[in-house]
Amino acid sequence: MTDGGTATLGDLLMRVARTLRRRFIAALAPWDLSPHQARALRVVCARDGVRLSELAEALRIAPRSATEVADGLQERGLVERTADPADRRAVRLSATEAGRRVQREVDDARAADSRELFARLSAADRAELERILRQLTD
Repeated sequence: MTDGGTATLGDLLMRVARTLRRRFIAALAPWDLSPHQARALRVVCARDGVRLSELAEALRIAPRSATEVADGLQERGLVERTADPADRRAVRLSATEAGRRVQREVDDARAADSRELFARLSAADRAELERILRQLTD
């Protein structure tokens, strides 16, 4: 290999990412949430009272798309919209109790799935993988 195997590493990393995404989608099935909705709910739960524009920025999506995601979460009773007291034209999103419960359940399901997936590796290999991935992302 003339590239030192980096193309193969990249391909493998992309395959792992696709595997994780498929597993994430499957883990969300009991709540009938899309990955976008799950990520948005996580942001709203973490930043109670988040503006739609902030949600769009956090998710790296267009503001119109953030509105659609928020609409879906609101229709299901997971978030609620309120006027921003500092700017009545702006809308803030807050998680409902049901939204916080679903977020906890999703977190638990994802953690269990991650434990199952990464149990294929020894503790030392998991630590080494984490070290390597942090080095590539930080």
